[in-house]
Amino acid sequence: LSLTSCLNEWLTVNPKTDMTRDILFSTESGFKDALTGVYIQLKSTAGYGERLTMSTIEHLVTSWDVTSSSTEQRLSQFLYTDAGVESAMDAIFSQQYKVISSINAILDQIDGKKDVFTTDKMYELIKGEALALRALCHFDILRLFGPVPTVTTNDNILPYVKTLSREAVPHINFNAFKAELLKDLNDAEQLLNAADPVKNYSMYDLRRPGPTYTFNPADTYFGFRHIRMNYFAVKALKARTYLWFGDNENAFANAKEVIDAKNPDGSTKFTLGTSADMTAGYLNLPSEHIFGIYEFSLLTKYNNMYANGTLKKGSAETTIKSQLYGNTGTDIRETYLWELITQPNQAKTYVIKKYKVNDAPTSMAIDYRQIPLLRIAEMYLIAVEAAPTLAESQAYWSTFRTARNISVSTLPTDPAMLKDEVMKEYRKEFYAEGQAFF
Repeated sequence: LSLTSCLNEWLTVNPKTDMTRDILFSTESGFKDALTGVYIQLKSTAGYGERLTMSTIEHLVTSWDVTSSSTEQRLSQFLYTDAGVESAMDAIFSQQYKVISSINAILDQIDGKKDVFTTDKMYELIKGEALALRALCHFDILRLFGPVPTVTTNDNILPYVKTLSREAVPHINFNAFKAELLKDLNDAEQLLNAADPVKNYSMYDLRRPGPTYTFNPADTYFGFRHIRMNYFAVKALKARTYLWFGDNENAFANAKEVIDAKNPDGSTKFTLGTSADMTAGYLNLPSEHIFGIYEFSLLTKYNNMYANGTLKKGSAETTIKSQLYGNTGTDIRETYLWELITQPNQAKTYVIKKYKVNDAPTSMAIDYRQIPLLRIAEMYLIAVEAAPTLAESQAYWSTFRTARNISVSTLPTDPAMLKDEVMKEYRKEFYAEGQAFF
C-alpha cells in the first residue's frame, strides 16, 4: 500500500509547463518561474524579439527597403486597413495583452501568497518588476493604438487590464488609462527602490553573482539586472512616458536621475558608448543598456534577418552614410554599424551590424546577446529636449555628440527647431530598435 501511494504521488507530479495556478504560486520559486516566463514571452517574434524592435515597427518609418505591393510597403504607407497590415498589427496587439495576462497571473496572487516568500526582498523585487513590465506593455499599446496626447477626447479608447479574467475588460478613456499607467510605474519604483541591488552594485558586478565575486546575493535571482526591469529601468521608462505625455519637468527629472546614477566607487553606472566599444565589437553598446531582453540566439537572428539581406537599406554606402548621417566621416555609427554585402544573386545590399554579437562569450560578464529596450543615449536626448534651460540642454547635447565623435553644434533657441535636431539623432541612434516611429 505504501509503494502504491508513492507511485500515485510520483505519477501526479506536474511539470513546470503544465502547473495549475495554485500549485505554481504555492512557493517562492513558482513566482520566480512565472516572472521568468514573462521575460521569455517579451522576446517573442510578435513582441520585442522582432516586430516591436526590428521589423514591423521599423517599416512604419521606412527603415528597410521593401518589395512593391508587399505588406511591408503598405506599412510604410500607413495603409492600416490593408489585410496584411491589419494582421501584422494584430499580432503585436495580441502579444502585448498576452504578456499582460501572464503578468496579471502573478500580481493576482502575490499579495495573498506573501508568506511563501522566504528570501528577504524577493516579494518586493518580483512585484516591482511585474508592475513595471505591465506598464511597459500598456504604454506601447497606447502609443500604437491610442490617440496621441495632444489630440484626446473623453471617449473610451483601450482597456488597462489589471486582473486575470475571462470577462471582457471595459475600455477606459485616455486620462484614466494614463493614471493607471503612472500608478503602476510609481508603485514599481517604490518597491524596487527598497529591494533592487542595482542601486548598490555596478552593472558589471551584477553580471557575476556568486561567492567568489563582489556581488554575492542570497539568491542569484537578484543578479543580471541589465536584462531585468530594474529600478533605473523604471526611472528611464518614466522619463520616456512623461516626455510622450508632454510633461517635460518630470521627464527631465527622471532622465537626469538615470544619467547621474553612480556606482559605489563613484563611477558612472551607465556610460555612453564610444568608438572604443565599436572597435572592440560591442556594436549594440552594452555599456548603455539600462534594460534589454536576453536573446541566446541573437547571432542566428542577425544572420537570418540582416546578414542574408532580408532587412536592408540601399545598395550602396552613400544611401546611409549621406542621407542618414550626413557623410561626416567620423560618426561612430556611420563608421562601424553598417556594411555592404553581396547576396547570392550578386546584388549589393547595405545592412546594419548592430546585432552581430559574439556567439560564444567566455563568461556572463561579457555576454552581450541582448536587444536593448532602454538605453542611456535616450536619456541624454530626453534631457536635451526637456531640460529647463537651454544651457543645460546644450551640456547634455555636447556630451552626447562627443561620445558619437561628431562636432558639437549649437542648439537653436527655438523649441521646435531644437526638437528637429533631437529627432535627427533619434533616427540615427535607434535604428532597428523600434523607437524612431514613436
